[in-house]
Amino acid sequence: MEGELVLEWMRRTADRVQRMAARLDTLDGAIGDGDHGNNVRRGFTYVAGCLSFPTGERPDAGPLLSRTGDVLINTVGGASGPLLGGAFRAMGNELAAARGRPEGLAAALDAGAAAIQRLGAAQPGDKTMYDAFTAAAAAGGSAVRAGAELPDVVRAVARAAQEGMLATVPMQARKGRASYLGLRSVGHQDPGATTIFLIFDALKEAVESA
Repeated sequence: MEGELVLEWMRRTADRVQRMAARLDTLDGAIGDGDHGNNVRRGFTYVAGCLSFPTGERPDAGPLLSRTGDVLINTVGGASGPLLGGAFRAMGNELAAARGRPEGLAAALDAGAAAIQRLGAAQPGDKTMYDAFTAAAAAGGSAVRAGAELPDVVRAVARAAQEGMLATVPMQARKGRASYLGLRSVGHQDPGATTIFLIFDALKEAVESA
């Protein structure tokens, strides 16, 4: 993955989250504080505004993703900042270590999912962003191992993230504020998982437009 693609990915993510912020707040209002959309909108707006590189230089994808993680940690409120920021930091570190190898993206996705699991102590089925992220990572890894080209890999990632997002609807929350609702959390789509889908769908759009 090239650095220019990361910049386009983050620009598209910021635009997508901006447009969906009210929807994310509504989802969060049903099972949480109701401010998830505004928080992630603020974070990715900062990301899109501060990621740049001198004219004529080719930025490396790994450091850009790590920098994205730093910004998200510092600007996104609540638990989402450390979780999203930690995931992007981990992905950036893995991409930097891969040095352009095809399997680098799969390793980065796995590292991002592991960071969310470690920081949030979440497991599959807890009704969190981890459900969408781990589904995306698994699909991306399978596509890379099958020899798929980048456009097909990111399509698989986005599709799996969407499936992971939708799968949270019938779940009972076992983590975070939503867990206090018990059975009343059933029937609501998790806002964090929705954000993960928006992020990876923006990646798909960035790759397809390149």
